[in-house]
Amino acid sequence: MPDFFSHPSAIIDEGCKIGAGTKIWHFSHIMPDCVLGEKCNIGQNVVISPGVTLGNNVKVQNNVSIYTGVTCDDDVFLGPSMVFTNVTNPRSAVNRRDQYAKTHVGKGASIGANATIVCGHDIGQYAFIGAGAVVTKTVPDFALVVGNPARQIGWMSEYGHRLEFDGEGIAICPESKQSYLLKDGIVKRTS
Repeated sequence: MPDFFSHPSAIIDEGCKIGAGTKIWHFSHIMPDCVLGEKCNIGQNVVISPGVTLGNNVKVQNNVSIYTGVTCDDDVFLGPSMVFTNVTNPRSAVNRRDQYAKTHVGKGASIGANATIVCGHDIGQYAFIGAGAVVTKTVPDFALVVGNPARQIGWMSEYGHRLEFDGEGIAICPESKQSYLLKDGIVKRTS
């Protein structure tokens, strides 16, 4: 008996590795050679294409397709109906399976509902992609991006709060009390 849960309507192809405590819900399809970490939650009507890797504690909300070429680190949140692409110039009559572009989503990043991530652009750790955003370039660690095309409007803490930096480039998360330093356009947690 597996040490993960899958709803009877879910399809799990041969060759998948699924971590302990992971839950796969109604009408989802996990295709061959996927790796899903421990304690993931895969919502309804999710498709995970061949070769995708998800870290531990990844939350995939309903109606998300994760295409070949995508990797997600631990603690990533993928909001309802968000979209990854994997070919930059798709045509129905032209097979480009050998041209899939890679997209990496860093630890703790959140991607909001109905956002689109154009392939080949990585999402930094703890980045926050607003609902409906269309990401057309790489997103730095801790960045807050919104809009179409997505543009950066600020920075977020590991706990998902907007960071307000003082004149010395220091910000404190109001929930965790962790401190962050903004220097030369890069944010790092200092405590």
